[in-house]
Amino acid sequence: MYSILLAAGWPIWPLLAISILGLAILIERAWYLRKKHIIRKETIELAFNANARDATNSEFLSDLSASSPIGVLLAGVLREQALGHSAEAAIEELQILAQNLWAKLDRYLGGLATIATVAPLLGLFGTVIGMIEIFGSQGGSMGGSVNAASVGATNPQQLAHGISIALYNTAFGLLIAIPALAGWRVLRAVADQRQRECEECTRQLFKKLYPNSH
Repeated sequence: MYSILLAAGWPIWPLLAISILGLAILIERAWYLRKKHIIRKETIELAFNANARDATNSEFLSDLSASSPIGVLLAGVLREQALGHSAEAAIEELQILAQNLWAKLDRYLGGLATIATVAPLLGLFGTVIGMIEIFGSQGGSMGGSVNAASVGATNPQQLAHGISIALYNTAFGLLIAIPALAGWRVLRAVADQRQRECEECTRQLFKKLYPNSH
């Protein structure tokens, strides 16, 4: 593997750096977006079984919010109802809390999409560098004149090095972009699914606490 990196030349290092970053994002988001992390059964049970005294207990609400991401929304519903706020006022507060939660669900996904877009361009950049090395070396050895016969006959090591830079960087760019794009699409769908699940759980608790709301 190290010999391949050496053969690919210096343009491969930016590709290697973004591949590590992309892999880190994939692992972190896959771990964070687990259903049992976002929507813990224990959190939902605590919220739905909470009484009026719990709803006014700041320590209980803090623990509920910290137990899982959906706990922030559920604690918000309990707090609004305990304070005697109307359904309309509670909905406005929940919209703010929900926007903050959706931002956490979407965190780093934009970066992963950027990596999927940039990786082929960096591969193309490496290809161009390889071609420059090929024709630059041949032009220097032939006094600026390059033809089909001289390219194959002169500086074979430099020619092979330039070709390896071009091909390795193109391949690496695609090798990074394809999994990054696929991972982004999968994680985007998972994040949207978690959002719908959070909305449904919050709606059920809201209907319980505000039965007369429409």
